[in-house]
Amino acid sequence: MSGKYKTLRLILGDQLNEKHSWFRVVDGEILYVIAELRQETDYVKHHVQKICAFFAAMENFSKILQRKGHHVLHLNLDDTAKFSSLPELIQGLCRRYRTDTFEYQRPDEYRLSRQLSEISLENVSVSAVCDTEHFILPFDEIPAFFKTGKRVLMENFYRKMRTRLDVLMDDGKPLGGRWNFDTENRKKLKPADVEILPKPLLFRNNVSDVLRRLERYGVNRFGKAQQKLIWPVTRKQALRLLDHFCSHCLKYFGRFQDAMTKESSVGWSLYHSRLSFALNAKLIDPLEVIERAIAQFEETDSSIDLAQIEGFVRQILGWREFVRGIYWANMPQYAQANGLSAKSRLPGYFWTGKTKMECMKHAIGQSLDFAYAHHIQRLMVTGNFCLLAGIDPNQVDSWYLGIYIDAIEWVEMPNTRGMSQFADGGILATKPYAASGSYINKMSDYCQNCYYKVKERETEKACPFNSLYWLFMERHRKRLGSNQRLAMTYRSWEKMDTRKRNAILKRGETLLSRLDEL
Repeated sequence: MSGKYKTLRLILGDQLNEKHSWFRVVDGEILYVIAELRQETDYVKHHVQKICAFFAAMENFSKILQRKGHHVLHLNLDDTAKFSSLPELIQGLCRRYRTDTFEYQRPDEYRLSRQLSEISLENVSVSAVCDTEHFILPFDEIPAFFKTGKRVLMENFYRKMRTRLDVLMDDGKPLGGRWNFDTENRKKLKPADVEILPKPLLFRNNVSDVLRRLERYGVNRFGKAQQKLIWPVTRKQALRLLDHFCSHCLKYFGRFQDAMTKESSVGWSLYHSRLSFALNAKLIDPLEVIERAIAQFEETDSSIDLAQIEGFVRQILGWREFVRGIYWANMPQYAQANGLSAKSRLPGYFWTGKTKMECMKHAIGQSLDFAYAHHIQRLMVTGNFCLLAGIDPNQVDSWYLGIYIDAIEWVEMPNTRGMSQFADGGILATKPYAASGSYINKMSDYCQNCYYKVKERETEKACPFNSLYWLFMERHRKRLGSNQRLAMTYRSWEKMDTRKRNAILKRGETLLSRLDEL
């Protein structure tokens, strides 16, 4: 591709929105640029499937735009190897195509937003930042809902969004008379339930060329590679996955959204939509996801009850928009938050899954195999362990950001540093999501046949989560003791005899000294 283009427009790997207003008119003087960059493969160590998914989606998106008549320059790692950064690439392309104007959509990650806002281009004007036209809450309205350093209750935000968009509402009131059915959505899978789990819809996207490029350039990566990637990398595939979820999974989504099992080959997917990558790459729109799910719920012969649809809508309209607001209201200082002064190193089995703890082995192993784990595995297994063990939140952030196919910093960091690790001091959550092994046993079958004993606390084979939980609560008593949501926990601790408490704490200290051996 050669010649002069009046305008160069950048499309980032998570801005693959076919519906964007940029693409309504074909203009031969505009060149769209989509580029694979070492800057993006190297800022953390990524799961190989995550890199493949983004690169494949970017290439497919460029072909779609070209078929619609747009002028698109798709650059792979071979083409961009000489550029050390995104600004350097843009500078080179603007010179090459004698561009007058450079335009870009607002990045969803702070690091990229800052990088592009500070870009210096000789004889080229940088136009006003364009919105991605994806999120439900406009970017400019975030300050009206979220204040820097201030706690915002997700439930309040969620109700405002429901009311604002008239979603699952009846004459200004919540459908069914309740805003939230979360208490009905915490069921454990019984053996009979496991036997009828739906088979997940998987794709077979050939990413062998991407894998060869990653090998050729020595890109540091981890996880199980797939020549035929199972994740959706086009809008058409994403819509198929949405239809599959609504038709086969939504009727039990809410009921079993917190459940975990190791007993089935499809147990890693359960009734979850697995739409998060497609959403975060903007292959599909959050409102169309909500509308499609509600349409399924409203069908006359639908077997979906209100608790199921409300639980799903809450994840998209509530939680997803909420964590984005928390992120932008508190960056860049949020990225340094370490309210519990956690300093321990991430154990080596986070990269291998080789541990005697069955829950950790399965949650990590699944993540390595599929670049995916559902929210309870992330929060109450791996995240809970990191919280109790006092792992440095910088290392926890990097691992979560690298391993999960849907992890982009705006959504990963509040979920990890805020919700999971309580490192933000309570901006996002009202209490730490800490739990002993009893919670994992309640919601899964992981504890069956585990090397450790979930009902023991201080013995050599006692579940590590148990003593680490009480050690965590004791260590942070000064900080957490006045939290009303933890009052019952501390009362239970005080009722134990001194000998038993000391034995539990001693066991916890021993475990902290040999985390890599668990």
